[in-house]
Amino acid sequence: MADIKASKLSERCNATFMLALNDTLNVLSGKWKLHIMGSLLDGKKRFTEIENSIPKINPRMLSKELKELEVNGIISRTVRNTIPVAVEYELTKSGYSIGDVLEVMVEWGLQHRKLVMGKKTKAA
Repeated sequence: MADIKASKLSERCNATFMLALNDTLNVLSGKWKLHIMGSLLDGKKRFTEIENSIPKINPRMLSKELKELEVNGIISRTVRNTIPVAVEYELTKSGYSIGDVLEVMVEWGLQHRKLVMGKKTKAA
């Protein structure tokens, strides 16, 4: 009986884990979203400032990704009543919470690169 309860609990936890992972990937998927979020960790930026901080991103793609991040509650868009009109983007509370995750991802990426590049050097 205890095994059945533990099994059902494990299934629910596994289902919850997979659902949360799926939600996370849906919000963060895309080549540029993490770059944009990383750029905005420094604070509010205008479109051109974000574009200049991310090499090789084109304006059309940046616009698309910013809209998706806004729809998902990761960034907020503020239109200033100036001439010309100024639009600023910043991370929401939820968006800022990704900062620790990005740090861990960068650490992992650096370690992984070192590991993979080390193997390639030894193989050559």
